Amino acid sequence: MPLLTEIDTLLDQIMPAVEAAAGAYGVGVLTRAEDEAAGATVRLGQRLLARILHRGTDAASVEATVTDLAGRGEDPDVRAALRRQIERALRDDPRFAGELSAMLPERPAAQVAGERSVSVTENTGIISTGDGATNTLFR
Repeated sequence: MPLLTEIDTLLDQIMPAVEAAAGAYGVGVLTRAEDEAAGATVRLGQRLLARILHRGTDAASVEATVTDLAGRGEDPDVRAALRRQIERALRDDPRFAGELSAMLPERPAAQVAGERSVSVTENTGIISTGDGATNTLFR
């Protein structure tokens, strides 16, 4: 059985794509053919959802939650419910976790060099290093 931290890491990678697919296509994400104009994250979410649903276990329940998420994508309770359903499937079948993990793009290895270097995977704000640095936000 995969370690809980491994499942959490995998879920952190899977959920943004699944949520993006549900948000972009609504209920149609469950049946819509891949759209060339769709972003890479949405297409990945479609493929992940297709694999999750074709696994068979709790497919109807997952489908109902995706439908709910499509209608209320910002609702943290619905997002958490879908995450729990996928987490349960991953815990029950370690091979399935490997299958989904293999579908994810490889993350670039963090490269950190030098004193006070910063390694960041995702960022939405200022990253500043150095003595006496000043950061000013202009509006």
